[in-house]
Amino acid sequence: MIPTVVWGTGNVGRAALRAVEAAPELSLAAVLVHDPAKIGTDAGRLAGLDRDLGVAATDDIGAVLAERPRAVVYAASGDLRPAEALADITRALRAGAVVVTAALYALYDQRSAPPALREPVLDAIAEGGGSLLVSGVDPGWANDVLPLFVSGLGTTVDAVRCQEIFDYSTYDQPDAVRTLVGMGQPMDYEPPMLAPTVPTMIWGGQIRLMARALGAELDEIRETLDRRPLDTTVSTRTMGDFEKGTQGAVRFEVMGIVEGEPRIVVEHITRIHPSCAPDWPLPPDGGDGAHRVVIEGRPHIEVTVEATDEGENRSAGGNATAVGRLVGAIDWLTRAEPGLYDALDIPVRPAVGKLGRKRP
Repeated sequence: MIPTVVWGTGNVGRAALRAVEAAPELSLAAVLVHDPAKIGTDAGRLAGLDRDLGVAATDDIGAVLAERPRAVVYAASGDLRPAEALADITRALRAGAVVVTAALYALYDQRSAPPALREPVLDAIAEGGGSLLVSGVDPGWANDVLPLFVSGLGTTVDAVRCQEIFDYSTYDQPDAVRTLVGMGQPMDYEPPMLAPTVPTMIWGGQIRLMARALGAELDEIRETLDRRPLDTTVSTRTMGDFEKGTQGAVRFEVMGIVEGEPRIVVEHITRIHPSCAPDWPLPPDGGDGAHRVVIEGRPHIEVTVEATDEGENRSAGGNATAVGRLVGAIDWLTRAEPGLYDALDIPVRPAVGKLGRKRP
């Protein structure tokens, strides 16, 4: 069994606890939390399970890492605290752990990451002998392993398009939805995640990674952006009201240009309510969210993934798929040489040993 720490118990951390508990090759060694109210709470309760797991949450990072855990699932957010997330992750690497996380966007394609981010990670790996894999949903499997696999089914491929189409009222993270993405903000507000060059910083690595896998030479990466106001005030279950006239929908593209044409595209269509921008694409089944891959070529191929968890919530379902990919890579990483890995390095892992296992 591989002793594994889950660091953070928010939207991603809850799913990580369930995934570690379900993995036949892993054992939950510790749970790290920031909120004082969670200290001493059993991991099973934090995971939303109906039973205890016998591991109480702690905020003593030093004590946990001093035990030299073999693996760490770093589930804390890096959206608003990238420097702190980097410091936490390098600390775990120096302790010799295999670390998997979705927190550092620039390391999704680690080869193109800026030296100021990549070098501290490599130094920590060299010092401690750990490994790091950064992956997620989108950015993540929805614009790396899934589109690359589907592209291989084509006879000819003119373009690869990855779409995330989501109603963000299901996404229980108000700071990200209102502040970073700008939902409910005046239309003259510039959301940090949509500022020029930021989408390329976040999703450009996925474009480069796909281009590398496809043997394509990129001319450049371009961005497009469109925003729509709400026609009426709407109320949401998790985040309250969003006022008429404020931002209600966003659509942007990050495009990999090959020989003058957009050949590799990551597109996001994000709403706070389905009534906003009804002329933009919607999930094929009319639900709250979906990830789609469209291979334009011969044959024309479309694949849609709709995941649900925690009471049929699709944002929670997306988090769970990201965690599944990360936690599923841990045993492979523990057998590999220490290093900094990306999605192309890690084989797609079937659910070995999980078929028919009791649901956590």
